Amino acid sequence: MGKAKKTRKIAEKRFAKMKNMISPSDPRIKKSLRAPPRRKKPEDLQAVKVHEAPQASSALFFQYNTQLGPPYHVLLDTNFINFSIKNKLDILQNMMDCLYAKCIPYITDCVLGELEKLGQKYKVALRIIKDPRFERIHCLHKGTYADDCLVQRVTQHKCYIVATNDKDLKRRIRKIPGVPVMYVAQHRYTIERMPDAYGAPKT
Repeated sequence: MGKAKKTRKIAEKRFAKMKNMISPSDPRIKKSLRAPPRRKKPEDLQAVKVHEAPQASSALFFQYNTQLGPPYHVLLDTNFINFSIKNKLDILQNMMDCLYAKCIPYITDCVLGELEKLGQKYKVALRIIKDPRFERIHCLHKGTYADDCLVQRVTQHKCYIVATNDKDLKRRIRKIPGVPVMYVAQHRYTIERMPDAYGAPKT
């Protein structure tokens, strides 16, 4: 208790000293020593006013994402592949059952790297994603952290659906407009934020 009181007293003393300090523009200081008041620059009426705003994707010109459509391009996350194996789900078949259209699953280098790091336990997952029907996307970033890579990819290109069961990644993807999220729930694939009938008005 004694130490806490001591530190509080020191803090109070410092605060009192700060309060005692006079502002350089204080009227009690002589005019010659007083700091001049800050002047605002006169506004140039001829200058072009620039309002910087993040550029919106042209794919979201309407209320729905126009770049989404069959064949669907699905970016797979590491845990989505593992959840599919645990639930004994055929990735391609279940994707088609979920979306009623042809799907092309995409594997990034970092997702492949993450699976290779996990070791022998996940050799089944590695064998599945090395199937020729799975497209490979080459990454230019360093390391094997897939979440940032997937978020960056869907921010730049709005043609992807992200397949993940990671709560943090789902939360990050939901903040990006026009990107649907696919995940494993109740032994089947579920999709959220998918436009109804590609932008047809809801009845």
